[in-house]
Amino acid sequence: MDLLDKYKKAWENQPEDDQKVSKVDIYRMTKLRSSSIVKWIFIIGLMEFVLWSVLNIMISKTKYLDIYEELNMLTLLNYTYYFNLVVVIVFLYLFYKNFTSINTTDNTKSLMSKIIKTRKTVKYYMYYNIIGGVLLMIIFNIIILNTPNGIEMLMPNEAGKFADSSELVTAFLISQTIVILLMIGCLVLFYYLLYGILLRKLNKNYKDLAKLDE
Repeated sequence: MDLLDKYKKAWENQPEDDQKVSKVDIYRMTKLRSSSIVKWIFIIGLMEFVLWSVLNIMISKTKYLDIYEELNMLTLLNYTYYFNLVVVIVFLYLFYKNFTSINTTDNTKSLMSKIIKTRKTVKYYMYYNIIGGVLLMIIFNIIILNTPNGIEMLMPNEAGKFADSSELVTAFLISQTIVILLMIGCLVLFYYLLYGILLRKLNKNYKDLAKLDE
C-alpha cells in the first residue's frame, strides 16, 4: 500500500467534519503522482526519439541503402523519415505541454480533464507508430512487387533457390506476411510495456479523483 492509498483509507474512515483536510492531501498526492507519470511519458518519448534516430543512421550505412536506391525507394524513405521526425517532435511537445499543464492545475475537475487529455495523446501516439509502421511495410512490399526483378534485387541469394518467379513471389509474400505480423506483435508489446503501464496508473489516478469529486 503506497502513501496515497493510506491517505484514502484514512479519509474514508474519519469523521465527515474532518474530511476536507484529507481531501486536499489526497488531491495533492494524486497530482504529484500524475505529474511524475506524465514526466516519465515525456522522458520515454524522448529516449525513443533518440533510439529511432540512431537506428536510422545505422540503417543508412548498410548495403540495403543501395538496394533501396535501385528500387527507387530512397526518395520515399527520406520523405517518410522527415515526416515522421516532424510528427514525433509534435507529440513530444504535446507530452511536455501535458506535463507542465498538470503541474499548474489547481482543482480536481481540471486535473481530471488533463489526465484524460494526456491518455488520449499517448494512445494517438501509439496508434500512429503501430499503424504507420504497418502501412509503410505494405507500401514497400507493393513497390517491390511492382518493380521488375524487385524481389531478386532485395533477396539475390534466395532468388536462385526457386524454379520460377511465381514460387519466388509466393515465398516472398509468405515471408513478408510473417514479418508484418511479428512487427505488429513486437510494436504492441513494446508500447504496452513502455506506455501501457503508465496509462493504467493514470487511469487509477483519474478514478481516485472522481471519487473525491462525488
